[in-house]
Amino acid sequence: MAWMYLIIAGLFEVVWAIALKYTNGFTRLWPSVVTIIGMAASFYFLSLAIKTLPIGTAYAVWTGIGALGAALIGMLFLNEPVNAPRIAFLLCILAGIIGLKFTAGH
Repeated sequence: MAWMYLIIAGLFEVVWAIALKYTNGFTRLWPSVVTIIGMAASFYFLSLAIKTLPIGTAYAVWTGIGALGAALIGMLFLNEPVNAPRIAFLLCILAGIIGLKFTAGH
């Protein structure tokens, strides 16, 4: 169950990271609300995951999911650059996430 919590935490990290882009320095109400709720949910699910997972593994996977998800959304929907090196390095993050899953010892 800890890995499910960790995945959910990572997905909420993607939510708040993307919403943060639209807060305009927390001057826009609804994007700010989504950002704060996303942050709270992300931290909550991360706190559940680290009850049983090693903190280093959980933190690395959590930030990896957030970074990977935010970058993919940026490329797919926000007109951010898409090029072979960028894709290759995102695949490295994905490989790290998968590798940590299978070597966490839990």
